[in-house]
Amino acid sequence: MNPRIARLHTYPFEKLAALLAGNQPPADLAHIALSIGEPKHEPPAFVVEALRGALGALGSYPSTVGLPALRAAAARWLERRFALGAGTVDGETMVLPVNGTREALFAFVQAAIDGTRPALVAMPNPFYQIYEGAALLAGATPYFLNTTAATRYVPDLDAVPVHVWRDVQILVLCSPGNPTGAVLSRAYLEQALALAERHDFVIALDECYADLWLDEARPPPSLLEAARATGRDRFERCIVFHSLSKRSSVPGLRSGFVAGDPALIRAFLRYRTYHGCAMPVPTQLASIEAWSDDAHAAANRALYREKFARVVPLLAPVLDVAAPDGGFYLWPDVLEDDTTVTRALHAAQNVTILPGSYLAREAHGVNPGARRVRISLVAPLAECVEAAGRIRAFFDR
Repeated sequence: MNPRIARLHTYPFEKLAALLAGNQPPADLAHIALSIGEPKHEPPAFVVEALRGALGALGSYPSTVGLPALRAAAARWLERRFALGAGTVDGETMVLPVNGTREALFAFVQAAIDGTRPALVAMPNPFYQIYEGAALLAGATPYFLNTTAATRYVPDLDAVPVHVWRDVQILVLCSPGNPTGAVLSRAYLEQALALAERHDFVIALDECYADLWLDEARPPPSLLEAARATGRDRFERCIVFHSLSKRSSVPGLRSGFVAGDPALIRAFLRYRTYHGCAMPVPTQLASIEAWSDDAHAAANRALYREKFARVVPLLAPVLDVAAPDGGFYLWPDVLEDDTTVTRALHAAQNVTILPGSYLAREAHGVNPGARRVRISLVAPLAECVEAAGRIRAFFDR
C-alpha cells in the first residue's frame, strides 16, 4: 500500500464517535446533531423533479467534460453571482463539472503538485481536513496558516516568510471559512494573487459556502472577481470550487464544478479522464436547473439568517458567540478543554457538536482550534432553537 496513507490523521467524525463512546444521554431527550455540516433543509422541489425526469439517461456513460449546457449554466451563474460581466467565463474552457468540492479539492492537488521539486501546500488552520489529506497523499507538506481572533480569522499572508513562499505550490483558501465563517475581502484576494505571481504558485479557493451570508448587501467576493479587477481576464493561477450541497441543500446529489485558468482546467480534465469521476447525466441535468435559479438560494439563505437571529441571543449569555459573516457555523470559545465540553454536553443534553481541536493542528506553537467548538446550524429551525436552549442550560450549570 502507498506508505503516505500512514501519514493521514484520523478524520474528525471518527474521533468524535470514539470520544462519545459509552455515553448514555437522557433517553427522554431526542438527539440533535450539530456536529456535521450536512444541510437538512428540504431540497428544491424543481431540482428533485428534474432528477426524476432524467433517470432515463442512466443508460449511457457520461463524459468527464460534462454536458455543454451544464458548463454554460455554471458559467452564467458565476457571471451573475459575482458580477463578472456577460461572456467573461467561457464554459468550454474555464468550467469543469465535479462530484462535489471534496472530491475535486482532493483530485486537484494530486494533479497539480510537481513532485520533482519541494512542495508545500499552504492552508488555513483550522481547516477542512481534505486539504491536509490531499497534500499528504500528493507527497507535499502542509504549511499551516493559523486563523485566530488576532488575525480576524483569516490567514495572515504577511506573516509567511519569503523562503516558505518559494516552496509553496498551492495556496488553499476557503471563503466563507469553515469553521470560522470569515469572509476574505477582494483586497485580500488581490494580495494573494500578487504573491502567487511573485512566487509562482496556484491559488485554490474553496467557495462552497459563497451563497450563504448574513448581510444581504455584502455577498462574499470570489477569487475570480479579484482576478478580473487586477487585469487577469483569463483567471491566471486561479481555480475556484463550487457546490450545490450548501447552496441548494442537496448534499446527496454530489454536484459541483471547478472554474478558472483554462490552462489549469485543461490539465485537470486530462487527469480526470483517467480518474473515473464523470458526473452521471441525470445529476448533470438536475444541476443545470439548480444553477439556473437564484430564488431558491436566496430563500435558503434566509432560513440560515433566521436561525442565527434566534440562536445567538440564546447562547450569548453563556458563550462568547457571534454570528459569522458567512456559512452556517458558530465557533465559540468555551474557555476549557473542547473535548471535555463536547463529551459532557452530549451526556447531559444529547446534543452533538464538534471539538475545535479536531479541525486544527498544532502549528507555530498553538492549536488554534483548542477550547473552541464548531456548532453547525444545519438542523431545522425548531431543532436549532431547542439545541441552543439545552446548550445554555448545560453552561448555566
